[in-house]
Amino acid sequence: MEDTQSVATLMDSTTSKIQQLQKAFAELESHRAVTLNLQWKQLEEHFNGLQKSLKRRFTELEDQEKEFETKIVQSTEILEKRQAAVIAKEQASLQRLQEKRDAAVSAISIALEKHRNPCSVEPTVINCVVEDEPSVLEEKPDNLTEIGLVTGDTWKSFQDSVVEVKSYPELVNLCRNMDSEGLHKFISDNRKNLAALREEIPLALRASTNPASLVLDSLHGFYNSDVSISDAKKDANLLGLRRTCIMLLECLSTLLNTLDTDSISSIISENTRGRAKAIAEEWNPKLDELDVDANNGNSLEAHAFLQLLATFSISSNFNQENLSKLIPMVSRRRQTADLCRSLGLSDRMPGVIDVLINNGRHIDAVNLAFAFELTEQFPPVSLLKSYLNEASKASTPSNSGNASPTVQNDVNEKELSALKAVLKCIEDHKLEEQYLVDPLQKRVHQLEKAKADKKKATEVAKPQSKRPRPNGVGNGPRVNNVVPEKNFYPRMTDRYPQPVYDGPYAYPGPTNTHVPSFIGAPAYNFSPGHDFFGNGYHYQAPYLH
Repeated sequence: MEDTQSVATLMDSTTSKIQQLQKAFAELESHRAVTLNLQWKQLEEHFNGLQKSLKRRFTELEDQEKEFETKIVQSTEILEKRQAAVIAKEQASLQRLQEKRDAAVSAISIALEKHRNPCSVEPTVINCVVEDEPSVLEEKPDNLTEIGLVTGDTWKSFQDSVVEVKSYPELVNLCRNMDSEGLHKFISDNRKNLAALREEIPLALRASTNPASLVLDSLHGFYNSDVSISDAKKDANLLGLRRTCIMLLECLSTLLNTLDTDSISSIISENTRGRAKAIAEEWNPKLDELDVDANNGNSLEAHAFLQLLATFSISSNFNQENLSKLIPMVSRRRQTADLCRSLGLSDRMPGVIDVLINNGRHIDAVNLAFAFELTEQFPPVSLLKSYLNEASKASTPSNSGNASPTVQNDVNEKELSALKAVLKCIEDHKLEEQYLVDPLQKRVHQLEKAKADKKKATEVAKPQSKRPRPNGVGNGPRVNNVVPEKNFYPRMTDRYPQPVYDGPYAYPGPTNTHVPSFIGAPAYNFSPGHDFFGNGYHYQAPYLH
């Protein structure tokens, strides 16, 4: 401000300076014989112009200074508001953290209390033995969440008690008789109700004298020496057996999650753990024949191996780096996030996500980024846009102008599948505010309309078959009861595009996981179009977790 006032004072003194100059010039003129009136007017106009220019520039500088001060005030207000918002978020986060901490402390206290007083567990599952009276099952749990914590002292009593399941009581007898082959056949025969089976198998396993050994027995035949890897992908019976093995491993893990440490030790003894380790060591070399894109992120072999390690807690016997390389092979399975946590691979997920991105599996990368809270390191919107761009490049033929109708249809199908996969991912993770879906939906509508129009035009262009003559002349022999070839498990799609989700995507929260040998493979006569997996989920081919 002082500099501004000094500049204004100097500008105001310009007039007096000009007057002094005029007097000096007049005095000089008096000593000359020739008049200088015309020259003085030119000098006066020059100085007046300079004065006006300086005043105009000075006024502009003052306006800019005021505008700058206004911006400073506005920026200060915005910073204060943001600082207040950050403080509010910190307080909210601290409050949520405190709530989670209190809940964890409460859960630990309750668990300790249940461990100390197993007789008082609510809802009661088993009465403790009092005065030499036998244990009695008081209440049938409606679901797995109502199964009480069973301690080592009550596990044997539980085996001797009557185990009841709601829908499939035959499971109890199969487990009690340690009939792994019959268990496989029963699951195959009731494959349409895998969700109910998945809930009741952990209950039925309680009737077994050795549930872990039963599950390990069920793994027999997972690798059939007579079937090559390429043929195994086409063998419906073998695929069904493998899915059932995975489901039984997961059900054993569910059972172990309801037990205390002593009970788990009694079920998974050192001998049982050693047997599981031997199976894992036998399977491990076979995984070397699989590539990163094995089954496009839905490898049953890799999933079963990782689930075996997680269920029996033997992952420490294997190289963590090698285990992390198997994750891209199962990235489409819903259990992937829980498997990674159980195997202690959470800190390796950034590397796994990088591998998925480099292999064009951006949808899987986005899902894992959300599951492990890595969205800042891997922005989901950028990944989805990159996925669409790469899928478009991969599905565009080199000579699009001369492309045949078949090739063009394939290109449109790939683009349509990629768009649907992205739209599903946006919906699952609620990214609508960050990624506008209207242009994508319009493009999907255009492709679907073009597809329908081409199909309609093709049907119209087909020549109609001639009607058979009454006497049958010219007609071939009539063939009855022609059974079409069954394709139980449709071929997985290529790398581009990734299939669309059939149901809402969600990684389950962290859970403890625990895991299984094989018996002769029963017949898995699945009906055409069957797409049930042994983990109890119904898949269409998209993100298969």
